[in-house]
Amino acid sequence: MLKEKLNAKKITRAGIIGAIYAALTLALYPISFGAVQVRVSEALCLLPLIFPESILGLGVGCLIANLFGNGALDIVFGTIATLVSAILTYFVGKKIKKVPLKIIVGGIFPVIINAIVIPFTFLAITESFGVYMITALQIFIGQALAVYLVGTPLYLAISRIKKRS
Repeated sequence: MLKEKLNAKKITRAGIIGAIYAALTLALYPISFGAVQVRVSEALCLLPLIFPESILGLGVGCLIANLFGNGALDIVFGTIATLVSAILTYFVGKKIKKVPLKIIVGGIFPVIINAIVIPFTFLAITESFGVYMITALQIFIGQALAVYLVGTPLYLAISRIKKRS
C-alpha cells in the first residue's frame, strides 16, 4: 500500500513537471522557439538532481511543447536531447554530493547537448555550417541563462522544501 502511494506520488510529480514545462514553453512562445531562444522551462532541467521521475516529466513536457514548435525534427531531436540531458543530470546527482558542483556539472548537460542538437534542426533547412555555429552559440547562451540563472534558485528552493518534509 505504501509503495503504491509512493509510485502514485512520483507519477503525479512527473506529470506536474511535464505540464509546467509545456505550459511555460508555450506561454513564452516568442522566446521559446527559434534560433535565438531562452526557453525558461529549461530551468526545470536541474530537477533530475532531486527527483528521478522528473526525467519522464521533462521528456513528455518537451515533446508536448515541441508539437507546437519548429516541426518534426524539433519534435524528435529536441525531445531526445532533453531526455538524454535529464538522464545524465540524474546520474550526476547520484555521484556528486557538493551542491555547487552538482548544479554546475548537472546543468552542463542541458546546456551543451541542446547547443549541439537543436541547431541541426535549422541546419537541415539552411545547410550552412556558419548558421549552425551561430545558432549553437545562441542556444548555448539561452540555455545557460535558463538553467543557471533561473534553474539554480529553483533547485535550491525545492531542495530546502524537500529537506523540511
